Amino acid sequence: MTRVGLVIVSHSQRLADGVAEVAGQMAPDVTIATAGGLDGELGTDFEAVSLALEGAQSGAGVVVLYDLGSAKMVADLAVEMLGDPESAAVVDAPLVEGAVAAAAAAQGGADLDAVLSAAAGAMADLIPDESDSTEGVEILLTNDVGLHARPAGLLAQALAGVDAEVTVTFGGRAADARSVLSLMGLGAAGGDRVRVAATGPEADEAMRRIADLAERGFEDRSPG
Repeated sequence: MTRVGLVIVSHSQRLADGVAEVAGQMAPDVTIATAGGLDGELGTDFEAVSLALEGAQSGAGVVVLYDLGSAKMVADLAVEMLGDPESAAVVDAPLVEGAVAAAAAAQGGADLDAVLSAAAGAMADLIPDESDSTEGVEILLTNDVGLHARPAGLLAQALAGVDAEVTVTFGGRAADARSVLSLMGLGAAGGDRVRVAATGPEADEAMRRIADLAERGFEDRSPG
């Protein structure tokens, strides 16, 4: 499967690499290239961004995230200069949150437009849990870190292509199970119990996938 690639453009190479490292935890099959700094100093380099775009392209498109306004200008220009400008797009999104959301969507096989949407809507959106306490199924988080980083990404990815609305509740708050950042925002740790509810034509399939993932301990082998 070819997946959408990501490019992180920052005034600092260390910052770009750090964001790529965090996003990469939940997207081992997604190419995340970085372009940071200018001649060893703070700044942005058109050539570096162009090379990163080339390196991240696998045929499914590239999403570009940036830290500050001037980085966006350089990124926009680099995309415009591509042979096929439609093969990449710069997204206005919070850098870290957007990269995490985009990486999770790309890992799940989302197309370019869907990855862009995931990045743009990346801010965690938790709401009070107003559901009936008997709704859904209670799941014990047996993995060490609970719904953090990679486990949250795996849960969201498990629902790819499933026609259902899935909500995870914990501590009096509810999160959309397709939003990695919302899931992480619940703060559910290993040993906690969360409640999962699904509605829609494929609700049963959604619950089956989540139960299967939980039984495998969310395949969590990372420390965070």
